[in-house]
Amino acid sequence: MRKEIYLIFLSTVLFMVSCSDETTIFIDEQQSSILEENDAVTLAGSVSFENAGVLDITIDENYSGKRTSKAAEDPAGNYPMVLIGQVNPPTYGSITSLTAAHVFVEDDFAYVAYNTAGEDYAGAIDIVDVTDPNDPQLTSRVVYTNADINSLQFKDGFLYAVGGLDATASFTAASNSFITKIPVFGGVMDVDAGILYGFQPGDNATDIVIDKNEAFVTSGQDGSVTVYDTKDLEVKKEESYLDLRSLAFFDNRIALLDASMGIRVLDDNLKLKDEIAIDSDFGINTKRTIDFDGDKIIVAEGAKGAGVYSYDTGSLLQYIPIIIDPLNPPTGDVVNNAVAFNEEMVLMANGGAGLSVSDDTGDLTKPYGVIQLDGSINFVQTRGDYAFAASGQEGLQIIKLNRLSLGLAAQCSSLIEYEGSAKLVINEGDDIAFSGAKSFNSIKVEGQLLMCGTWTVSNDVDIKEGALLEMSGSLTVGKNRRRKKIQVEPGATLRIEGNLTIYGDLELKEGATIEFLGNDSVVNIFGEVDIEDNVTIVGEFVDVQSKF
Repeated sequence: MRKEIYLIFLSTVLFMVSCSDETTIFIDEQQSSILEENDAVTLAGSVSFENAGVLDITIDENYSGKRTSKAAEDPAGNYPMVLIGQVNPPTYGSITSLTAAHVFVEDDFAYVAYNTAGEDYAGAIDIVDVTDPNDPQLTSRVVYTNADINSLQFKDGFLYAVGGLDATASFTAASNSFITKIPVFGGVMDVDAGILYGFQPGDNATDIVIDKNEAFVTSGQDGSVTVYDTKDLEVKKEESYLDLRSLAFFDNRIALLDASMGIRVLDDNLKLKDEIAIDSDFGINTKRTIDFDGDKIIVAEGAKGAGVYSYDTGSLLQYIPIIIDPLNPPTGDVVNNAVAFNEEMVLMANGGAGLSVSDDTGDLTKPYGVIQLDGSINFVQTRGDYAFAASGQEGLQIIKLNRLSLGLAAQCSSLIEYEGSAKLVINEGDDIAFSGAKSFNSIKVEGQLLMCGTWTVSNDVDIKEGALLEMSGSLTVGKNRRRKKIQVEPGATLRIEGNLTIYGDLELKEGATIEFLGNDSVVNIFGEVDIEDNVTIVGEFVDVQSKF
């Protein structure tokens, strides 16, 4: 069931005087419709696990000296990632081409912004509960039939979103660029509680950062950086600029990305402190971001990749190039839109070239490969061991990074780190143990193997007759659209301490044993569990899909 909420123009309009004559604020007086989706079945149907599973990473030969293949001599990969699932964009009537443009993650929820390419205005906001990362839940959805949503942030029970609309079709909108404040209760937007709006110069509001009790918003061509009071969206400060795309905060400094010249650094009173000129084509009405990484400023520079600049000197330190997947040529614009950092990992949202990963060594970032992920990647954010990608018409994609935990690393400190082949074979009579975080093509165990860390396997795992495979940490096998299996043959043992996920089947042959250590093991099997006679199942575990 959809609930249509028409915000009718009233005879009593509340205007608030601000430091900008072009900025007005109104409450629930927009003369267009907002469509709220509150049917649980419809919301649940937007969450898809069709493509879930182990994510392959293709390495560009320009940086590795070779193309990645499935040959046995290829080394195991350094990034054992898994696609948990995705949330498909909303559709309503003629609105069928919404693209995920931005995502903000706070605590147990991901907030997703959608817009429409081209001159038409239409957008949406999703709230996704990621408390259980294995089972994301879409809890709230609002569709705007006449407005793009370009960026958003959640703060203290309210969702603040910015975007653009056609002011000529509105009785009250002072300009195309707007900010809105929506009450949120338990992961659900409450439009009945009243929605607050504010406007500023510019064709389209592009980015927002909440700092204490102030909302800093940028807008594009002939726009501004505007500071609103988060209580009532009254404008407190405003400065005009030619074409702002993004802003970022660090240590009382504000960095603006101005597509007309480069980086502008302001103090918290919006007074200019420094400028860094950038000679790049940022495109027209395109998403580009800016962020701080310690004493560095990272800028998404479109076709050039990501520029890394010194805040202290303004000098260019490095360009992180866009990696092209030789096995899957880009289908859209090859441009860097955003960058995210996670420990020694750098993720780049490269539009039609997809999502790439690079190694961050501190002084230099070295490209590694392209993650096999569908969609045009517009934005990426990481939180803990997860990445959230706004992937155009593929919607929101949730990725588990499988970083090696410090606690597990300490536990396994006496074990050497695995550096061998992607096709792991343990021969009969071998007793092998190692730690690490790697991605494999396949695993066959004829002897004894202890794996301590986080691991993914694209194809089958075969534990031969009488063999032993022990795993402490996490192991993920297959993907939902190309299901694989773990086969435990007669007399063989699979011992698990941690998390086991199989996008496919678990086959326990006659006389096989599966044993779970501790009290916190989790098993998530998307296929079937085939249990033959005289199989031994020992220990406590959580069966996510209820397959045992």
